[in-house]
Amino acid sequence: MKGEFDPHRIPNLLDPSIIVAYEKLSGSGGIQLVTALLACAEAEQQNNLSVAEALVKQIRFLAASQAGPMRKVATYFAEALDRRIYRLYPQNPLDHSLPDILQMHFYETCPYLKFAHFTANQAILEAFEGKKRVHVIDFSMNQGMQWPALMQALALRPGGPPAFRLTGIGPSAPYNLDHLQEVGWKLAQLAETIHVEFEYRGFVANSLADLDASMLELRPSEIESVAVNSVFELHKLLARPGAIEKVLTVLKQMKPEIVTMVEQESNHNGSVFLDRFTESLHYYSTMFDSLEGSVSSEDKVMSEVYLGKQICNVVACEGVDRVERHESLSQWRTRMGSAGFTAVHLGSNAFKQASMLLALFAGGEGYSVEENNGCLMLDWHSRPLIATSAWQLANKSVVVAQ
Repeated sequence: MKGEFDPHRIPNLLDPSIIVAYEKLSGSGGIQLVTALLACAEAEQQNNLSVAEALVKQIRFLAASQAGPMRKVATYFAEALDRRIYRLYPQNPLDHSLPDILQMHFYETCPYLKFAHFTANQAILEAFEGKKRVHVIDFSMNQGMQWPALMQALALRPGGPPAFRLTGIGPSAPYNLDHLQEVGWKLAQLAETIHVEFEYRGFVANSLADLDASMLELRPSEIESVAVNSVFELHKLLARPGAIEKVLTVLKQMKPEIVTMVEQESNHNGSVFLDRFTESLHYYSTMFDSLEGSVSSEDKVMSEVYLGKQICNVVACEGVDRVERHESLSQWRTRMGSAGFTAVHLGSNAFKQASMLLALFAGGEGYSVEENNGCLMLDWHSRPLIATSAWQLANKSVVVAQ
């Protein structure tokens, strides 16, 4: 009967490979904890709230007996389930003040953002080869951590650096109205030191869907070559009908040499809550496991809070408030292809250098780079967690070094 809850059905949701992964994380107790989490999610989906409430209490009790990442993951998921049951939705899902600070700790703790920036920069650098004036439009400016490395690489280019123009797009920051300008000032100081002609504009937009190509003061393509960069941003547009289509249309109007995109390699945007919950539980369990080798305990804790906020959004929120709508590379391939873009192969050079980057990070143990039809993925123990892809207009031709 609809609304009845059958806890014996829940373990079937876990395929054998996932069961093995959870046993590695925390032994057989971890399986019991995961079973309770999934049972709670199903009870909530069936609107059987009294059962869901009881299971949240059981989850907290079971989590207290666990050690390591499984305890932390379960605690964040229990909090998110609590919020969903009682409709206590987090406020301001697009408020970037705290996430910007947390993201800096995440950058220091693990190689995900470093890998994202490095692989995207490599593709941009190769697309700009031989160009005299270049313009990067960054959809994910944040603290501007991606750009010093690219500027230094351009400065070392044979024949001298091109003139480098950067448009950094970001939301308004109530705690610091000059945030984007401060990032630009720091980059301008670096540019002067390394003798790169530099032009910067910070552009405030609370949603990328508010952008129009005419706002960006684009110059003719024969004068200035454009690259567009997005790291963990485009999935947020999927919360509003038509937003991603509008942004991809504007992207085409920019006539970029290349578009670089980094996204979480998972599907947290399904219409069925239990499926979304199961996928996100596996994904974030793997993410938390990868943080365990962190040297700095402060960075690790703040990184866990950073991921915990994502968990809360995926699980507790719905409608336009659910902005962490991660989708897989195959889904983005379909979307980008339909919008008139074709993939640019990231060459073997980028693969080798990304692998070297991981080797420098905690000895590279557990991490690996995976090539997927010209795109690069960062894996933790063979589970892909983020994916870098590069795109060009279907009628363009970009050669990437091998």
